[in-house]
Amino acid sequence: MRRICTPLKTLAALSAAALCAFFFCALMRRPLFEGGYGYELYCGTSSAEIVFTETPALDKLFRLDVRGESARYEGDVSAEIMQKFSAKLLFVEEAAGVVNYYLYSEKLPRGVRLNGREVNLHIAVGEGRTAAGTPIIFGGF
Repeated sequence: MRRICTPLKTLAALSAAALCAFFFCALMRRPLFEGGYGYELYCGTSSAEIVFTETPALDKLFRLDVRGESARYEGDVSAEIMQKFSAKLLFVEEAAGVVNYYLYSEKLPRGVRLNGREVNLHIAVGEGRTAAGTPIIFGGF
């Protein structure tokens, strides 16, 4: 009887560890811009592959090549996004009625170099909506 219990206990412990690891990965790969619509994931080595998704949590969990993401919101929610990520404003640009905020947050991963600075959060506000992306917003507003 003892010979059977030991392998079963080992199997149960390994299963529990695997389940914990899966949930940890799911938590770490959750969408950064929850509550947004028009969610996009940037995959591969550049913005060449933009994946439009209605299930960003699942897509981020099962795609290992996600390098960035973005979402849109109704109204101006730029202050809330900046606060959520404790982001430091680096510089601002305005073009065609859209204000672009380029920021850096220690809460976000890798960035890109723009104007000699490391940017990892880009927020665009205009036309009654906000777009937020990391490291920057690719594609259209």
